[in-house]
Amino acid sequence: MTNQLPSPVGASQPMCHSDDLSRTFEMRFTSTPRGARLARRLAAHRLDTWGVPYGTGPHEEIVLVLGELTANAVRHGHVPSRDFHLLLHVSEPAHTVRIEVSDTRTERTPPEPEALPAPGSEDTGGRGLLLVAALATRWGWHPRPGGPGKTVWAECVFATPT
Repeated sequence: MTNQLPSPVGASQPMCHSDDLSRTFEMRFTSTPRGARLARRLAAHRLDTWGVPYGTGPHEEIVLVLGELTANAVRHGHVPSRDFHLLLHVSEPAHTVRIEVSDTRTERTPPEPEALPAPGSEDTGGRGLLLVAALATRWGWHPRPGGPGKTVWAECVFATPT
């Protein structure tokens, strides 16, 4: 028997994997506006570190898509006392960034990409997925693996940072 506690690495600790061809960052965040902002900021920093620099078109577009997906997880996927999960994966040879945001709310799913409703001119919301559809190369959703909820994902392909 030992008195040592296990390593403090938990589900909320960031996990980063890197090799010559791809990089991955994943972390759980509180399902609050503050959690969504933190996810966006950490991902923006990670992208800059990985060679998609701040102030470039690709960086701004990817962060905007990620921000919309995390905001939607908080607004439409919130379940009390449950976090959302962010996975950010950059594949270097293909210059592809994949964003996955998982929440635990099963009954509220996004419309299929080809069936996005257009908001009315007086509506104050409902444009987030339209932005995702316009900026991402492709996007969609699927049931969350291993548990209740869903994963909304988007892929952004960029040639070179500009």
